[in-house]
Formats: sequence, C-alpha cells, structure tokens
Amino acid sequence: MRNRRVLFLVEIAIFSALALLLDIIPFLSFKLWAQGGSVSFAMVPVFIMAFRWGVKGGVTTGLLLGIYQIMTGAYIMTPLQAFLDYVVAFAVIGTAGLVAKPLWNAIKSKESRRLVGWIIVGCLIGSVLRFFGHFFAGIVFYGEFAPEGQPVWLYSLVYNGGYMLPAFILSSIVVSLLFVKRPTLLSH
Repeated sequence: MRNRRVLFLVEIAIFSALALLLDIIPFLSFKLWAQGGSVSFAMVPVFIMAFRWGVKGGVTTGLLLGIYQIMTGAYIMTPLQAFLDYVVAFAVIGTAGLVAKPLWNAIKSKESRRLVGWIIVGCLIGSVLRFFGHFFAGIVFYGEFAPEGQPVWLYSLVYNGGYMLPAFILSSIVVSLLFVKRPTLLSH
C-alpha cells in the first residue's frame, strides 16, 4: 500500500512538470493571444493521470500545473483572477477522471471504440470545465480588451474558445492514440 502511495505522488510530480514543459517549449505550444491562451499538449499529462488514478490524481496534477504556471510568469491582474485562470481552470481538467472506471472496463474487454469514446468524454469534461474557469475570468477581468460594442461575454467566448477547442481536439487525439496503442499505460 505504501509503495502505491509513493508511486501516486511521484507520478503527480513527474506528470505535472511534464505538462508545464509541454506548455512552455516553443515548438510544442502555439500561443494565440497576448494575455495568454495557447494550443499545446499541456493537458495530455493531466488527462493521463486522471485516467490512471481517477479524479484525485487528475485534479492534483492539474492543480500543480496551475501553480507552476503562476510561478513561471502567468499573466496575473488580481489574486482572484489568478485563482480562477490558473488554480481552478487547471485543477478541473482532472475531473476527466470521472470516466476512469468505464475506460478501464473498455480496456479489459478490449473494446477500442468504447475506449476512445470514454477518452473523448473524459477529455471533453475536463476541457469544458477548464474553459468555464477561463470564460468567467474573461468576463470579470478582461472586459477592457473587448472591442468597442462587443459584449464582454462574446469576447470571452471567442477568446477562450479559440484555443480551448483546438486544445481539446489535440488532447483527445493524442490520449486516444496512446491508450489504444498502449493500454497498459493505464495500469499502475
């Protein structure tokens, strides 16, 4: 039991650091906006942890990623904005772990289509919740950047949706390919 806990903690540390690296290495991340927002592989390690260890592993990995983002030069306007944009938005990626058990069952029964379906559902859950964290922060804190006459909610929707939709698609594809080709990655 102790070895399993140590493995859990070590994997959280490694995968959260890997997520940060995947977000800040220039050729692995495409920055879209001046105030932040990029299409990268950063969510992939968080999804892997969520599918391996469930919500607890995913949320903890995402939380650490958000804290690392703050420590490495995040765009911060106020403490509340930092909390919403980094702590909450990155932690909730790990809620993808809600589908961990059905995903494991699909692997056990060797049903690749079901496996990919659950991966997409999990990635969608985590991505949508992350989007909402950024979306609400955008409405409250970034309204001044909206073009004149454009509703703030629409600006936040376009701004955050512009990078979150491609990031969701990219993550779903990568995680699906990983687990279809190497389903043993889910075992610990």
